[in-house]
Amino acid sequence: MKEVQDIIKAFDKAVISGKNAALATVVHVEGSSYRRPGARMLVTDDGMITGAVSGGCLEGDALRKALFAITAKQNKLVTYDTTDEDDAKLGVQLGCNGIVHILFEPIRINEKDNPIELLKKALIVRKNAVIITSFSLDNKSQTGTCFFTVENEQAVTTNSFKNFDENLQQQLLTDVKLAFDKKLSLIKTYPAAAQDQNIFIQFLSPPIALIIVGAGNDVLPVVTIAQILGWDITIIDGRNTHANNQRFPSVKNIFVSKAETILQNLFIDKWTVAILMTHNYNYDIAVLKQFYNKGMVYLGVLGPKLKMQRMYSDLRKEGINISDAEQTNIYAPIGLDIGAETAEEIALSAVTEIKAILMGKNADPLRNKNLPIHL
Repeated sequence: MKEVQDIIKAFDKAVISGKNAALATVVHVEGSSYRRPGARMLVTDDGMITGAVSGGCLEGDALRKALFAITAKQNKLVTYDTTDEDDAKLGVQLGCNGIVHILFEPIRINEKDNPIELLKKALIVRKNAVIITSFSLDNKSQTGTCFFTVENEQAVTTNSFKNFDENLQQQLLTDVKLAFDKKLSLIKTYPAAAQDQNIFIQFLSPPIALIIVGAGNDVLPVVTIAQILGWDITIIDGRNTHANNQRFPSVKNIFVSKAETILQNLFIDKWTVAILMTHNYNYDIAVLKQFYNKGMVYLGVLGPKLKMQRMYSDLRKEGINISDAEQTNIYAPIGLDIGAETAEEIALSAVTEIKAILMGKNADPLRNKNLPIHL
């Protein structure tokens, strides 16, 4: 969601400056490609680019296509075929051995449900969402982004979606439910009366919310890395000399709190993870009492394994028995074994572990995979 956040910020600035813009979206990939369907890039009419649709090799040509879409005021699908080893034919050096289909949509700010506005809706709510983008591989007519819904809530549909015949609409709604059930994006072709519709049904999850309990110097690189990933960050510490906007100017949610009342300031959902790193044993264990049964998939405790074992022992003496299932989601020491020693390396190790856990990955080197990276 970091890319979407950046695109929305750039678009809002463009509107204030009176600039026109187009959104480029990777809607379909055949074979290998650096970016997958759902990758986006915003282009303003002065040539500014936000986001990416490739590793950098397509952006130059995509910029020209986006400017054309802005001028022509119509959606345009462009196909980049990199399966030919002589990629000089395209004028770009790709080397990905795949076919990438990119849809360019000029943003009409007078339309209340234009693609950017639909993306904004996805950021407002902390719920799973689906966005539908319709395109055609065989026709010049390109419908574009036309549908948004949050799980179990009423959908937002554009006139383009309403123009689909009733049978197609019902098929799409069925597959939207499938996307929610499987938590996966879908790309399908639907036969229709006028023309076949290629549909990209994109499943979107909210940004990860990272709670960092502690505000020492070693928290600074954790914040930096997590913000690069677009995570929502909350910092809590009992010391106002540490937990403040001077030390963390880019963090919106900063609370000075006693450990016993920490939950008063927090909203915890299934996309929330936490790290306890105050270097204060009593503060950490008091917070652990409140966090261990909140259903977080990752709860990290900075420090050696002996510290964690002592915590479990002390909690048992108080009559608090953390179950084996609950201990499964508690990580101590935090981080992957990458030989980290400095605060920056430890931060990288910890954030990488969180990402791997959230994605259900084992963090093995990609060269050890026998299957394609993206299935």
